[in-house]
Amino acid sequence: MDEDEAQTPFARECAGRRWSQPAAFLRAFEATAELVGEQVVITDRQFRRWRQPNPPRPRAGSWRVLHAMFGMSPLDMGFPGPEPGTATRTLTGHPEGTGVGRRDFVADSLGAAAGLALGSSDAVGTSHIVELREGLRSLYTLDDAYGGGDVRSLAVRHLRRVRRVINTGSYPDTIGRQLQMLAGETAEQCGWLYYDADDQDAARRYWGEALTTATMLRDDGLEILVLASLSMQASYEGRPRDGYDLARAAHQRAVTLGSPVLVSLLAAREARALTLMCDLSLARKRLAESMRMVDRSDRGRPAPEWAAFHGHAELEYAHGLLYTETGHHKAAVPFLRAALAHQHRTYGRNRALYRLTLARGLVQAGEIDEGAAEAVGSLEHLAEVESGRVGRRLTEVRGLLDGVDAVSARDAAEELTEYVQQKGDG
Repeated sequence: MDEDEAQTPFARECAGRRWSQPAAFLRAFEATAELVGEQVVITDRQFRRWRQPNPPRPRAGSWRVLHAMFGMSPLDMGFPGPEPGTATRTLTGHPEGTGVGRRDFVADSLGAAAGLALGSSDAVGTSHIVELREGLRSLYTLDDAYGGGDVRSLAVRHLRRVRRVINTGSYPDTIGRQLQMLAGETAEQCGWLYYDADDQDAARRYWGEALTTATMLRDDGLEILVLASLSMQASYEGRPRDGYDLARAAHQRAVTLGSPVLVSLLAAREARALTLMCDLSLARKRLAESMRMVDRSDRGRPAPEWAAFHGHAELEYAHGLLYTETGHHKAAVPFLRAALAHQHRTYGRNRALYRLTLARGLVQAGEIDEGAAEAVGSLEHLAEVESGRVGRRLTEVRGLLDGVDAVSARDAAEELTEYVQQKGDG
């Protein structure tokens, strides 16, 4: 690879996902194309041309596959525009942040038949495992960008696909274990997506299925993931004692795996539960430990792929929530502002949530004009996001602004109300 190629935005994004080699990228591209229903194939030569400065504009089908793979518009990776068929489209009257409408893009994905037809006599091998796992990775990317509202249906479809392979294919025990693991991980992702969509009963069902798989396989990694998710849900539902106990159980299992980032994430989950239990002294200690561990990420085993989101932005957000929960709103604002500033743009759902939480903190701290401005500014993120949790925070911020006797607050509340009404009509 020459020096110019290494510096292109597309090449950097590929390197960050370990797709720098043509074979690795082509496998991921083909799996994503299958998942989103695009019948497109690219060559080694096309991939290399995309990596060069001033790359050619991908065709419409390839453009959509790239968007799904990376969770961002190809425009943001250095490809020339305009985006295929999107020159004049807007969503609910607001400019789209990336050009390709979230609803249009995910609806196109859901409308395609993403199925792997295996009869009872078909042998399942490593290539099928790779393809199915790339499909799961694409779900992670779509969730990060758009939230769980629309992506959950695609995840359920992928889970059915894995189950069909398990029940109709023939394979040795080693492949069978990998298929069962994929089913468990996909069920866990379905749980997360339903949690984010604020359908907690469905989330519990999928997490229960994933935990059963983890127990059957005696796999600590999957069990830790599910326990961490159940802890998060318990705190969200106002059951902080359950949240703390679940996080502690996950933490005890994680220590032996030697991943500082994983231990940091679980300490943050404990801190969140402790904050809600009003044990602020211990909550601060757990957050301090969490920060120390994430700073040691280069010393131990790497974090599992699902924990890639965890880092300084997540911990700054956790600190902001701690101060918010205790009524120290002015102290919360710098942490919430830092969390938003440090959150990578590929995490569209988190950026929307963080900005709305910052707006809430500013209003609660008495900074009405700035809080109103941040609330209105959040609409640029919301146009691409479908998340029940984000929607709940939007409603909360709108209620706060409604209760403030200030011109900026009234204007912002009206704009948020108009946005919600247009979104409902859409």
